[in-house]
Amino acid sequence: MDTKKLRQKILDLAIKGKLVPQDPNDEPASVLLEHIRAEREQLVKEGKIKKSKTSSESHYQKFEPPFEIPESWEWVRLGEINLYESASINPAKEPNVSYSLYSVPSYSNKTPEVLKGREIGSSKQSVIPLDVLLCKINPHINRVWVIPEAAAANIIASSEWIIIRDKFLNSSYLRYFLSSPYFREALQSNVSGVGGSLMRAQTNFVNGYYIAIPPLKEQSIIANKVKELFNIVDIIEDHSSKLTTALELAKSKVLSLAIQGKLVPQDPNDEPAIELLKRINPDFTPCDTRHYADLPSSWCEVPLGTICKLEDGAILHQKHLPYFDVKSLRNSSYNYKENGKYVQSGTTLILVDGENSGEVFIAPMDGYQGSTMKIMNINHQMDKQYVLLFISMYREFLHDNKVGSAIPHLNKKMFKELVIPIPPVDEQRRIVNQIARFDEYISSIQKHLN
Repeated sequence: MDTKKLRQKILDLAIKGKLVPQDPNDEPASVLLEHIRAEREQLVKEGKIKKSKTSSESHYQKFEPPFEIPESWEWVRLGEINLYESASINPAKEPNVSYSLYSVPSYSNKTPEVLKGREIGSSKQSVIPLDVLLCKINPHINRVWVIPEAAAANIIASSEWIIIRDKFLNSSYLRYFLSSPYFREALQSNVSGVGGSLMRAQTNFVNGYYIAIPPLKEQSIIANKVKELFNIVDIIEDHSSKLTTALELAKSKVLSLAIQGKLVPQDPNDEPAIELLKRINPDFTPCDTRHYADLPSSWCEVPLGTICKLEDGAILHQKHLPYFDVKSLRNSSYNYKENGKYVQSGTTLILVDGENSGEVFIAPMDGYQGSTMKIMNINHQMDKQYVLLFISMYREFLHDNKVGSAIPHLNKKMFKELVIPIPPVDEQRRIVNQIARFDEYISSIQKHLN
């Protein structure tokens, strides 16, 4: 399940008046806005805030609502409902006083930094409980914060926040509206800066963006309903994460059972693995020392290098073929060369140089072997998929035991010395088929999760 899209859908319904029913007995938002306008005019008269540069009437004539809202709601510019009395504080003047600093980096922890005045290097914005903080830096990141009602004294915020204050409105509703897909798109429509982390939303444009205001009682009901639904989404995420982890553990357990001879029953009519290994190497003699305890009697153990060689393809000239490096194999986008180490379609390649050494690929077509690759030549008498399943179990182990400092490499000696349990070849095929069925079952569960 895409929980991010689910949250966005909840917010989308909320700001359109479709999340909770309207109450015809609620005082309409138009009355609420009259109270706000009166308060704003008084603050302008007292010189505490600035008068809007554009009247709401003239601006509204140019405004085309992006979606329908209930009759009891109203559209209004954000700047017209913001009663924030801009004030700054220089904490350095009180070096021993503790401040709660709402900085952008602390947003990810949902907790302000607590610092002494001497630790804060510049003036900050003065804020109070229930102020709404809208982050203007990197507006593609959805950061909206409400100062808790029970926040401590000496609360300050960095200059990267646009402060929105209105005692007549529900702060949580404002926060959810400012977090909605509609508003986030508007926020990113007018930005300044050269790009990346230097992009900022422009406050003068933000003040002109319209928001939909419900009756005050409905604002509270909407905010509570969004919180309730978000809590449910959190539970879904937690359970999905735990289930995903459990599925991965189950896959690992199945592989572990497979190489111990405990996944499928043995067939007494199967040719013992020792006969297979003698065909591969007529001089083969089983080792008396067992790496795996309690393997079936028809199984044997051998170093991986006995049945799997790391090789290079034969040099081929004057043939236009794709070049298989790790980037091209991951992205299915290839550069072409006229000569190189030839590999056939279906060849198994292993990355031997680089951070992800040990990663296995299958050549999708005829081509040339990349310089960081080796061909994994698995003996044709073995079931290739069985060997690849074994190697996949040790992917993390091989990754953690790379050699080299500047450029890490696959530890080829360790790779060749990995002890692989060998079942009879018919049992290898039964194991591969059983794991394929299990993987299909796991994939169907994961598909429903997503």
